[in-house]
Amino acid sequence: MEYILNTIYLLAAILVAPKALYRAFKQGRYRTGWAQRFGRIDRKHPEKPCIWIHAVSVGEVNQTRKLITDLTDRFPDHEIVISTTTDTGHARAQKLYADDHTVFFYPLDFSPFVRRAFKNLNPSACLLIELEVWPNFAAIAHKKHIPVIVVNGRLSDKSYPVYKKIKPAARWMFRKLELILAQTDEYAQRFIALGCDPQKVRVTSSLKYDTAQIADKLPGSDELAKQIDLGDEPFWVVGNTGPDEEWIALDIFTELRTHPDLQNLRMAVVPRKPERFDEVNAMIERSPYSHIRYSTIKDGNTSAEGKPDIILGDTMGDLRKFYSLAKIVFVGRSLVPMGGSDMIETAALGKCTIFGPHTFNFKQTVDALLAADAAIEVADAQELKRATLKCFTEPEYASRIASNARNVIIENQGATKKTIKAVADIIHNRS
Repeated sequence: MEYILNTIYLLAAILVAPKALYRAFKQGRYRTGWAQRFGRIDRKHPEKPCIWIHAVSVGEVNQTRKLITDLTDRFPDHEIVISTTTDTGHARAQKLYADDHTVFFYPLDFSPFVRRAFKNLNPSACLLIELEVWPNFAAIAHKKHIPVIVVNGRLSDKSYPVYKKIKPAARWMFRKLELILAQTDEYAQRFIALGCDPQKVRVTSSLKYDTAQIADKLPGSDELAKQIDLGDEPFWVVGNTGPDEEWIALDIFTELRTHPDLQNLRMAVVPRKPERFDEVNAMIERSPYSHIRYSTIKDGNTSAEGKPDIILGDTMGDLRKFYSLAKIVFVGRSLVPMGGSDMIETAALGKCTIFGPHTFNFKQTVDALLAADAAIEVADAQELKRATLKCFTEPEYASRIASNARNVIIENQGATKKTIKAVADIIHNRS
């Protein structure tokens, strides 16, 4: 099986090489971490046993914050090592964990690279955030008797049909896993339908509820408000945007400012992908509004002059601080069919949260929020404009939705505790 998989991977690598090289030279992606991708990983604390956590990108890395803190407390004799796949995920993990933990790029799923990584790390257990399981990785870990646990597991409406098409292969791969901790009953049933042992599938809720910070303000938010010269004027944050959503936001911003109560409305736009920062900035420059890139004032002693109408959030790790300053938030990648973005953080911060219809990556959260009248789902740009206007001009309505949202987050917390217990049971049973 390894030979077949390696041959398939080699052919796939040949096909995608031109695109990867283009992105490397044009966008600066995939330029670093190749030794680690080939399995050459140096640990900070090789004298300790380790627990390997894999989080694909920024969203998954953010989910691990409480998990890693609690694992470190529960297993003080272990080093927690963290791998990522994307450059942005790696940068986020470095920012959060590099001082105390080994952070590295996940090895490519060629069997020699995976074997080398396991030899260098020799983990007591591997925790895969959400899923991201590869066949050679699963098979080699199984042969080495290294338990692989899917944490915060989910099979979205988009990914589940794909796995169904390759059900025999999926069953073979999933049967190599030690345990699957699913977010919901629905996800658990999907794993079982694909061939997972029902005795090895449990429901724990979502780690995202535990990592969400229940707060009215975040550290650094006052400094951000000062930097952008934000007073008591209405402030709308459009976060995690995807292509075309910035144009929609600009058009709505123009219409909202014609309302007598919103003539001094200001807006922050925070694109999801860093490689789109320049593109979105050029878009804003073509508008009639005063604007500033937050990156130009973040690290200096200067502040924005003249209360710019629009702030482009073109830095990493600051979106939550922008959210904390807003009253009304639109969570992007949802008016366009991109699956949505995390709305748990905005709910935990007590913000009136609005999103579009394309939220298949966050179905459980969306269902919970809508059932509790704790968020607003809109069908298109016109509905977004009407909903945003209503929230700004009817503050009691917006406050009720925001309060309901925070309650939903609190009621769904507890996944981390269940996860830690499950991991501890497996490690102790194997020691």
